[in-house]
Parts: sequence; structure tokens; C-alpha cells
Amino acid sequence: MLIAVDIGNTNIVLGFLHGQETIGTYRMTSKANHTSDEYGLMLRQFLTLSGLEPDDVDDVIVSSVVPKVMHSFRSSIIKFLGIDPMIVGPGIKSGIGIRLDDPKSLGADCLADCVGAYYTYGGPVLVADFGTATTFNYVNAKGTIVSGLIAPGIRTAAAALWGETAQLPEVEITRPDSILATETKTAMQAGLYYNFLGGIERTIRQFHDEIDEDFRVIATGGLGSIFANDTDLIDVYDPELMFKGMAAIYERNAK
Repeated sequence: MLIAVDIGNTNIVLGFLHGQETIGTYRMTSKANHTSDEYGLMLRQFLTLSGLEPDDVDDVIVSSVVPKVMHSFRSSIIKFLGIDPMIVGPGIKSGIGIRLDDPKSLGADCLADCVGAYYTYGGPVLVADFGTATTFNYVNAKGTIVSGLIAPGIRTAAAALWGETAQLPEVEITRPDSILATETKTAMQAGLYYNFLGGIERTIRQFHDEIDEDFRVIATGGLGSIFANDTDLIDVYDPELMFKGMAAIYERNAK
């Protein structure tokens, strides 16, 4: 069994993978300064919840965009599982090319998303990840990442809204029943939702305008499900896209 770990700015997401099947997914915060022992105990608990033992783990692969968390988490894997994990980063074989001005600047999470999308759905493909940041990365038919776009995530934008405006409350990010809001909470929800949805659709249309080939749009990320069913411009929402990419990267490098 392979554990795939994505360390993001807000959450650490773990996927327990048996071949191509995800048999368990768990989240923990990455904002807290946990020790390696704390991470190790949580990891052991997640294994127990899935009916697994540490001896069931064959290997671990980690994708991280938070260096300050990486040391403690990597130490927890070594200490509690006896495994030095594979790290997604410069020099690792991904099976796809990166044609950007600075290939090393591409986040490990974006690379894993693109690998998962290309080898699951083929190319060309536009990969949209809705997380702390919203990213769009284009992979051409030959399997090369040729363009990327980064924007604030909707939760980041929402936090700025209520954090910088004293009289506005924190609200759940969800699709409102109507855009015709009549009180502050629903007015904020409608404003956040439809403003963000409009930005998503305009961005995808601009990619279509500037790229001279048809492509599919694959969405992922925790907040992707909120929007994927409300626009015809997203073809597939795949919450396990990153795990699929990390599994493919692992297989290519473990040989």
C-alpha cells in the first residue's frame, strides 16, 4: 500500500492507495506547528481508521509547497513507519515535459495534478485546481506543460473580505439559492460565488481563445466541487486527481 501526501498551505491531505484504488483519504491542518511525534500519532490513527497497520505501508510519496512543515512531517514518516519518503520535486521523473521559463518554479502539487490529468484523461488538457490558490495549467497533446496561471482561491478572497471589513461576518462558502440576496450573509455568499464562477468561466474562455486546439478541462481541489456542476466549461471534476498523479510518478521512479 502506498501513502500519497500533499502538504499545502492550509491542509495536509493523505491518500491510502492500493494500486489504482484510493482506500482512504484524510486531512489535517498544516497551519499548526506540529511536532514529528504529533504527525506520527495522527498518521497511525488514520491507518487504524482504515483498518490498516504500519506494516501494510510499502512506501510513501510526498508533494509539498510548505517547506517549514516538510521537515517535521518527513521525520514522522521515518520515525513511525521506518520509511524515507519519495519527494516530488526537481529531478524526479514525471513522464511529462515542462516548457516554462523556470521549470523549477512549478509547484509540486501542480505537477502531480498535470501528471494525473494527462495519464488519466489524455491531452491536450487544462487542469484547474481550486485550493488555497486557484491554478490553471495547460498540458498539450504531447504531454508538455506549456502555460500556467495562478489566482487567489475563493476562501482566500473571502477571508480578505471579512478580515478587512469590520462589519462583515465570516460565512460558509456555498452556492446560494438565489443571487437576489436580502441580507448580509446571503449577499456575501452570492457575491463570492457568482463573482468567482464568472472569473473561472472567463479564464477558461480566454484559454480557448488563445489556444488553437480543442482541449478538455479537468477540475480538482477541495472547492472544485462547488463550481464544477454549475458550468458547462468544466468537463470533469476529479477529487483524486493529485493522488493519481503521485501514484504515476511513484511508479516511474520506483523501478
